[in-house]
Amino acid sequence: MKISRRALRMQRHHQRNKRRVDLNLIPLIDVFTVLVFFLLVHPNDGVMLPTAQKLLLPESVAEADPHRTLVITVTDHDILLQGKNIAPVAGVLEDTAENISALQTALESNAPPQNTGTAAGPAEITIMADRAIPYRLLKKVMMSCSQAHFRQISLAVTQKVI
Repeated sequence: MKISRRALRMQRHHQRNKRRVDLNLIPLIDVFTVLVFFLLVHPNDGVMLPTAQKLLLPESVAEADPHRTLVITVTDHDILLQGKNIAPVAGVLEDTAENISALQTALESNAPPQNTGTAAGPAEITIMADRAIPYRLLKKVMMSCSQAHFRQISLAVTQKVI
């Protein structure tokens, strides 16, 4: 029996569509390579402050993003500079001096050369302190920073959602 032209055309069409489509990996690898290089060159622009598990930071409606500076962490028991223990809080509160001499000397030795408050701009520092610390302790920390020639003192806070 003779097959009609229409049936032959439909048979050819179905055979054409039965071919298996292979995934072309070369362009896929190229795209992933470009993506990896992009992520390596452009890391996360947001600066993250070190997290302290025991600190409960005060809340604020400030919208300024933090930037890289030296970080002083004031916990219930210790004063830390970049994670390194400087002085116990109990001893600082008992001392009658206006500043913390151990913190001031540590700040003067850890200040990078471009952060000396000269022509490169004012020296900056960030204080991460629990909201329950006494004000006189915070005042002593800020006075030590000021005497170590850090002119821009920032306080780390958590952003309050309005």
